[in-house]
Amino acid sequence: MTDETRKPELRAERDPHDTPRPRRPKGGGDDGAKKTRKGAQGAPRKRRSLFGRFVVGALSLAFLGAIVGVAIIAGALYYYGRDLPDHTQLADYEPAVSTRIYAGDGRLITEYAVQKRVFVPVEAMPRLVIDAFISAEDQNFYTHPGLDFKGLLRAVVTNVKNYGSGRRPEGASTITQQVAKNFLLTNEVSIDRKIKEAILSFRIEQAFSKDHILELYLNEIYLGGGSYGVAAAAMNYFNKSLDQLSIGEMAYLAALPKAPNNYNPFRHPEAAKGRRDWVIGRMLEDGRITREEAEQAWNEPLIVRPREETQIVAEGAYFAEEVRRELQQRYGDTMLYKGGLAVRTSLEPRLQGIATRVMREGLMDYDRRHGWRGPVAHFDGTEDWARKLGDVPRPGGALPEWEMAVVLEVSPKEARIGLRGRAGTLTFDDTKWARQWLENQRFGAAPKSMADVVKVGDLVLVEEAGAKAAKAEEGVQPAAATAGDVPNRFLLRQVPNVNGAMVAMDPHTGRVLAMVGGFSLEASEFNRATQAWRQPGSSFKPFVYMTALENGYTPSSIILDAPVEFDQGPGLPKWRPKNYSGEFYGPSTLRIGIEKSRNLMTVRLAHAVGMDKVAEMAERFGIFDNMPEMLSYSLGAGETTVLRLTTAYAQIVNGGKKVTPTLIDRIQDRTGHTIFRHDDRTCPDCGGVFWQEQAVPAVPDARQQLVDPVTAYQMTSILEGVVLRGTGQRIAELGVPLAGKTGTSNDSFDTWFVGFSPDLVVGVFVGFDDPKTLGPKETGSSVAAPIFKDFMAAALDGKATPFRIPSGVQLVRVDHDSGLPAMPGTGRVILEAFKPGQTPYSSQRVGEPDYAVGPQGFTGDGFGAGEGDAWSETGAVPGMPGGAPGDGGGATRAPTAGGLY
Repeated sequence: MTDETRKPELRAERDPHDTPRPRRPKGGGDDGAKKTRKGAQGAPRKRRSLFGRFVVGALSLAFLGAIVGVAIIAGALYYYGRDLPDHTQLADYEPAVSTRIYAGDGRLITEYAVQKRVFVPVEAMPRLVIDAFISAEDQNFYTHPGLDFKGLLRAVVTNVKNYGSGRRPEGASTITQQVAKNFLLTNEVSIDRKIKEAILSFRIEQAFSKDHILELYLNEIYLGGGSYGVAAAAMNYFNKSLDQLSIGEMAYLAALPKAPNNYNPFRHPEAAKGRRDWVIGRMLEDGRITREEAEQAWNEPLIVRPREETQIVAEGAYFAEEVRRELQQRYGDTMLYKGGLAVRTSLEPRLQGIATRVMREGLMDYDRRHGWRGPVAHFDGTEDWARKLGDVPRPGGALPEWEMAVVLEVSPKEARIGLRGRAGTLTFDDTKWARQWLENQRFGAAPKSMADVVKVGDLVLVEEAGAKAAKAEEGVQPAAATAGDVPNRFLLRQVPNVNGAMVAMDPHTGRVLAMVGGFSLEASEFNRATQAWRQPGSSFKPFVYMTALENGYTPSSIILDAPVEFDQGPGLPKWRPKNYSGEFYGPSTLRIGIEKSRNLMTVRLAHAVGMDKVAEMAERFGIFDNMPEMLSYSLGAGETTVLRLTTAYAQIVNGGKKVTPTLIDRIQDRTGHTIFRHDDRTCPDCGGVFWQEQAVPAVPDARQQLVDPVTAYQMTSILEGVVLRGTGQRIAELGVPLAGKTGTSNDSFDTWFVGFSPDLVVGVFVGFDDPKTLGPKETGSSVAAPIFKDFMAAALDGKATPFRIPSGVQLVRVDHDSGLPAMPGTGRVILEAFKPGQTPYSSQRVGEPDYAVGPQGFTGDGFGAGEGDAWSETGAVPGMPGGAPGDGGGATRAPTAGGLY
């Protein structure tokens, strides 16, 4: 086809709106030129147009892609970022921190927490601890903006190289991302969560300093073993504070965040050491430690040292539980379990250990006196006994040193037993106590051979004899059990079904130094020292007699010990209180009434003084809140707690000043500020900057004076006589000044001894949780007093301190039996305490003529023939304060009070 024939087609393709080009003249020359131009210019122009179009298109697509990408990212940021948690809340970070309970010497008793954590500000953390975590978790922490793109690329390359090698994939989450996840997000594994995590990480980095982010991370992160935060982990794994850790120990802690269970040093020691060594290598690579330090750390064995038991007061369980209840009541659950309180208590670990041991031993002694209740379980035959033994749970209350054993063979003199992993022997000499237990604390005949105690297949509790000998060396005398040198000798044990409580207190401050609430907290969390309301029996009597002393009586006042009965009203039987012995002893001194715990004397005195005054005294001393004015209460028919009664006795030895019991000395919040202090006395003169030879500042004691200090000393002296000559005589064997009073309620349901030295007061109670008799002849003297004695023997360790005598006391030598001044040849002479103006001759006498009145009075048998006392027609005692003997007296329903001891 010629050019001419193609031109119309070309023209047809031209846009009709294009401006027509001028026609060129035809001619051969022009034709050749045209061809030349087409050859020289037409083709190149066409190539540039295609390339340009490609470039422009590519750029356009890139631009459009960028716009779309930005739009997508912006949309994603808006979509995922609109409902994210507020990251600014991290500025007010207050983690859930453990409340820690400390003994008086600073040793830890226990912790209460949702998460066991000790908060440490980042500026207080050793630099190498921080470096270890940065090397292990986020090498570029100080340079990235929240996401580590270089680290992400490195992780991808490393994971590609290690693909198929079985090595753990390397992650690229930054510390900031972990903070975002731990504080603000969940552990959900999804793309959505990772996007939210990235957005929050950028925001956190913009809002907070790197140090604040580290503080959040290092205090919040879980490191296994119940440890939250590095400080708690350092204590739990190595028993050290952060500044005591070695490089190897720091590296191990830094190895834990990714998978603490996989690197548990107990279950996976090789993996734990390997991961630790990897962290050490990273620290060396990052220049955070030298080659020499790295080599030393690599060569250091990974030794885990949990917190030593010597640094924990293991015997303070009941004490700690009482503190927990008080904190819960004072501050609530949130502050208790998350508030990070530091509570310094009054507990004295040595005394607490003694109290726990002697209480358990006393309960076990009583329990053994009343027989053997039989095995824990019985197997028919001893085949496969080891497996069967493992299937039986330990009885509640079994002590840690007791083991379960199966009786395999029985002979007359011994029994062979099987324990976990070993064998042992029970000897008949050690089990002669095991008479058959019968109802109401009675028992059967004494066993004559080992076959009367155990049988083949019996599952019993035993204790290794050597462990008991070790206890004796600690100052606790074990129950008698000697059978010579028998190999692998064990002693038969049973969890007592009786229980008890003890409180030891500083009588001058009210600080509770030791508390035992029962045989075992594991068996029962019920604290019998504070929660059990029991009848104090005769341990209440000192407050009746102290009421009399406060109202003009003296220790030499004479009170009739003779039968008396009370009309309780129409249709009710007469109440005839009795002495424990069933005897009556005629006119006796007020002192003897306490020393011998005479019920008849006490009732007469309470009636004469007035039960209104006795009730007021009891309430003043905190024994009861609202004591009924009933004569039975003078014999201890009301109910109180061990802590209350012990506090009341403390106020006697404290010179009659009020004592407020406390288990807590001081409480500090998480920042170290004191928010409670028991001793809240002020000292205006203690703030002086310079010493200019002025007098030593006096801290005023504004506590209430409950009774005259001389009255308090008179009662102290009388209670000292209880130990020397009365119902507590067995305690006098210790040879140190002690005072106290026994107590036993009706039918021996409750037994007590409350007593004191000049600087230590102790209350002991023993009884069944479901009140019932402790058995014939079981009294405060036989059950509770031995526990008090054993405690004081170990606590005082023979240190004798005389009781302090206040000013105003007149000491007069008197005959103990008559209360009159001692004469030459007088048998038993004591120094009696009198108030100014009092003499033995000025002492009152309490007794009644033969007459009967209604429910508000009583009938009495008088002093008896030959007394020669002049009594008024109305029964008033000449010279006795308070008027008629019926003042304040009241009819009593006395079935719970008669025969108290």
